[in-house]
Amino acid sequence: MTNWTQAKGPGDSPKSNAITDVACPFCGLVCDDLEMARDETGLKVTKNGCEKAVAGFERNVNGAKPQIEGRDVDLETAMRAATDLIGASKLPLYGGLGTDVDGIRAVMALADKTGGVVDHALSEGQYRNFRVLQTRGWVMSTLTEARNRADVFIIVGSDLHKLHPRFFERIVNVETSLLTEQPAKRTVVFIGKGLDQSAVKGPRIGNIITLPCELNRVGEIIAALAAEVRGAPIGGDNVAGVPIADVRALAELCQKAAYPVFAWAPPSLAFDNADLVVSMVSDLVKDLNVKGRAAGLALGGNEGAISAGAVSSWQSGYPLRMSFASGKPDYDALRYAIPNMLATGQGDLLVWIASFSPDLGPPATKIPSIVFGTPGLKLAQTPSVYIPIGTPGADHGGRIIRVDNVVSLPLRNLGRSSLPSAANLLGAIELAL
Repeated sequence: MTNWTQAKGPGDSPKSNAITDVACPFCGLVCDDLEMARDETGLKVTKNGCEKAVAGFERNVNGAKPQIEGRDVDLETAMRAATDLIGASKLPLYGGLGTDVDGIRAVMALADKTGGVVDHALSEGQYRNFRVLQTRGWVMSTLTEARNRADVFIIVGSDLHKLHPRFFERIVNVETSLLTEQPAKRTVVFIGKGLDQSAVKGPRIGNIITLPCELNRVGEIIAALAAEVRGAPIGGDNVAGVPIADVRALAELCQKAAYPVFAWAPPSLAFDNADLVVSMVSDLVKDLNVKGRAAGLALGGNEGAISAGAVSSWQSGYPLRMSFASGKPDYDALRYAIPNMLATGQGDLLVWIASFSPDLGPPATKIPSIVFGTPGLKLAQTPSVYIPIGTPGADHGGRIIRVDNVVSLPLRNLGRSSLPSAANLLGAIELAL
């Protein structure tokens, strides 16, 4: 019988009940200062955790069983069934991709061997950034640079506190700076209605400004702001319901600031032509850099999305939405979007990987599906094969790339469970084919 469970190694769980300097994989910030404890009920976040960290680390994942068509089976049987389905597939679709660097490496190897298509579940949001980067270029900051240099943060139509609960605590409202012993207060600007401002408080926070437009009209504010910066102001008394005087004041603020940072989260810009907003912000940043300094900061990367894109790029030369069906990497951002392929009847097998959050469930589909998922994963229908897998950073060691794409952080095995890793299971299937 094959041993499908992960091998033990340097990431083995610590013996002490108190665990410090833990990296959290449950959002793209990958905060690495968490403190944990272990008791008879499992892991407990004791310090520096947010609601995402608590929900992720403290979930009970014990008792989940592999299944075939909803019937409990042993892991050996489930793995053989999954291997048979993948081996017989003519065009497998590898989606979800909620895993770490090693897991994505294993997906890429398996897709290469089986002629499959690779696409992350959150790619649509990422492509609001990719299209701008590919066609126009941009000037971007990093978390560390923004933390130490920015004096104005402009939040563009994005509820950053919901997606990244510790962003304001870790990046904006920090009491120290690498550059000065007495850092100045910061101005925080929100463009859009209904954005959570509850975390914008503390000694580093100065003015809080809101331009309360509807989120699908954020682009109008950015366009007017850019016109002011370029010296070609628009007419009228307001734009998108916001007084033009407020837009003009923001333009003056950005031009006088030492280092304004425009921050947005691609998943929040979920409206038609949202990539145009990203394009306009990027052009505005370039304009501000003519006489001063400014930068953008895109904040997404949940569910391992940044790791997936990075591994795809360095192993194939292309970003996600890429196919190996021709025997070599073939990239097309529209043709190889898995949601579109499923809707148009392309592909004969869906292989879904989701190891972080139970919310990243696979879509309903008419074709057979194999799900490698964290216990409790939300399923739209019963998959052909379901195999529970561990979470990198809780159940096994691993590595993940932070949202700003400049740092990869090690994830420790905290010993929450003995569930196998996606990398080991997918790697075993690749070897068996």
